[in-house]
Amino acid sequence: MRELLNMPYVRHPLNSACLGYIEGTMSTPSQEPNFEGLHVAAFESRRADDMARLIERNNGVAHVSPSMREVALEENRPSIDLANRIITGEVDVLIVMTGVGFKHLISAIERHVDIERFLNCLQDMTTVTRGPKPVTAMKEYGITPTIKVPSPNTWREVLSTLDQQLPVNQLSIAIQEYGKPNLSLVAGLEARGAHVQTVKVYRWELPEDTSLLEQNIRAIIAGEMDVLMFTSAHQSTNLFALAGQLGLEDELKTQFDKCVIVSIGPTTTEWMRHLSLPVDLEPEKPKMGPMVITAARKSKELKERKKRIRHMLSGPSSDVLDPNAPWHDSPFMKACRGEETKVTPVWLMRQAGRYMKEYRDIRSQTTFLELCKRPDLCAEIMVTAVTKLGVDAAIIFSDLLPILEPMGLDLEFAKGEGPVIHNPIREVKDIERVMELESVESLDFVMETVKQTRLELPADMPLIGFSGAPFTLASYAIEGGSSRNYLNTKTIMYRDEGAWRELMQRFVRAITRYLNAQIAAGAQCVQLFDSWAGCLGTDDYRRYVLPYIQEIIAGITPGVPVINFATGNPALLPLLAEAGTRVVGVDWRIRLDDAWATIGHDRSVQGNLDPLVLLADRNTIRSRTQEVLEQAAGRPGHIFNLGHGVLQQTPVDNAIALVDIVHELSSR
Repeated sequence: MRELLNMPYVRHPLNSACLGYIEGTMSTPSQEPNFEGLHVAAFESRRADDMARLIERNNGVAHVSPSMREVALEENRPSIDLANRIITGEVDVLIVMTGVGFKHLISAIERHVDIERFLNCLQDMTTVTRGPKPVTAMKEYGITPTIKVPSPNTWREVLSTLDQQLPVNQLSIAIQEYGKPNLSLVAGLEARGAHVQTVKVYRWELPEDTSLLEQNIRAIIAGEMDVLMFTSAHQSTNLFALAGQLGLEDELKTQFDKCVIVSIGPTTTEWMRHLSLPVDLEPEKPKMGPMVITAARKSKELKERKKRIRHMLSGPSSDVLDPNAPWHDSPFMKACRGEETKVTPVWLMRQAGRYMKEYRDIRSQTTFLELCKRPDLCAEIMVTAVTKLGVDAAIIFSDLLPILEPMGLDLEFAKGEGPVIHNPIREVKDIERVMELESVESLDFVMETVKQTRLELPADMPLIGFSGAPFTLASYAIEGGSSRNYLNTKTIMYRDEGAWRELMQRFVRAITRYLNAQIAAGAQCVQLFDSWAGCLGTDDYRRYVLPYIQEIIAGITPGVPVINFATGNPALLPLLAEAGTRVVGVDWRIRLDDAWATIGHDRSVQGNLDPLVLLADRNTIRSRTQEVLEQAAGRPGHIFNLGHGVLQQTPVDNAIALVDIVHELSSR
């Protein structure tokens, strides 16, 4: 197999966490941990010496620089107010996030309230602890927590544990924070109907002596470090705070893409993602020992992989605009350009899917999200499908939504429910939780899918990459799943146009980077899927969507055709063309000739057989296909497709027959 197929597949930790998959478990038992002389920078403070010994024991060159110290808030009025509210019975639940934080809370209030009465009230009320350290701290004061959140102790486990043991609707919940607010936890509790108060009991500051930390910053910028290890979320904050004081923040951030970044666990990973910093590894257990061992096993391989990905994405593929490339004069590419073809090209949306036995056999072995993160299987599925169908173009096997994960949204494909976002955007302030997709490395599995699919396809068959469009992605993020009336989405859109603009701009930047990365990895064309834009009228689309689609299309690698596809409202078609796209996708709710006249014959069109026709008899399929071709009237620039994706109930033989019929009836 080719080099890429021989490379062990390493999934991104934030994505892997959603699957219960841990990077460290990829290593075989016989693989001994060994940094092989890599230079490892770590930012541990309390156990700096232990960290250095662990790195050196695994053949790494240790550079450990303490990065923070805990400082109790001197005049902590909110903590005193919280204690009084607990004593007077105004708080139903106290969530204790850290052991040291609980001790700081006691210190802050003990001179201001009856501490024995306070502790008695805590013992009588519902208390929730995040991990073993808060349990130990509370037991020192004679308190046994009511609910203990299991490992890995992230906000997700807090919410799922409460869902199982304590419905929080209408409860008053106080959260002892740990140096910074946990916006996702607060949003999750409020979405469940809780009234939430957060209390900060200490702050993180830089160490009194920052000389070692400055030394590490300068060494990272100089390219002298291979691995960066973070054992606490706030270490990265302080690292960049000092870099900012030194005027080196931008240079430091640039180097993060070149180093292997190791996080001790999901909480630290999530915070670094909030800072738009990449994370490459996360141990099975969120402890220092497993963290170092995992890093020692995987860092050498990951460093080479990151270097390979940077090279792959450093610019467009050499043949993207090459007129001599085998696929350049294929029927599909010529139709995209509006040129004459000997046959009308055809491909099918969702042409590799549940209607095929080969897909079902592979899908039965794994979850859908995990399947999307397996480039080898994704390539196999698509190559099998195009070979069986005889279509004129392939589209990568993936999904619209994985891009949401590195942007801070907790995605799950729940059985019987479809995609679910567990921390949806419900208020304007929640938009701040949507992180910038600064780098596509967190979606490297998609780029490897493009690369591997391109390698396995016939050289003359074009490959299509794709992304969800901003409105559709935003709607998923806001609604938390499918919706009939888009109530939450339109509420934010209408009430605060500035906030809507900020959210859409984040998606614009992410989608543009994502599609250009797919092109660089080997795609010849890209499609924007706006599956939910049909819920909008033309005025709303022009105001709230069109400017952002125009910005994406303008930012795509010049010369690469973009198919702009929205479904549900034919009145939007002129606006889809106005976005600047070369090809407009048309669904079945309008005749193709009427659609093309509306779009303008200077554009190419794609469509538009009703997918349900493929459930009919062969004669009906033939006659309905002929109707679409007659409406196209042999005009250059027609790409035959369904008006949406192939349905699960479709007989495979009917899909094959459709492709043959299109080729037969359109032969010129």
